[in-house]
Amino acid sequence: MAKLRIVWKRSDIGRPERQSRTIKALGFHKLNSVVIHEDTPQIRGMVRAVAHLVECSEVNEEGGKANESE
Repeated sequence: MAKLRIVWKRSDIGRPERQSRTIKALGFHKLNSVVIHEDTPQIRGMVRAVAHLVECSEVNEEGGKANESE
């Protein structure tokens, strides 16, 4: 199964509480940190909810980037 590499790029200060909770649920602690998750519909939905705060790219099984996405 493919994986997603998600980078937290913009602060959640001044954003709705729901977006801040989504950032924390994705596993972020600090700005500009990176997390890797399995590519599931649940994770895709969370990324879509905070797409303006994060950058997401697919990672193939060898660890290299496969495709850039929003």
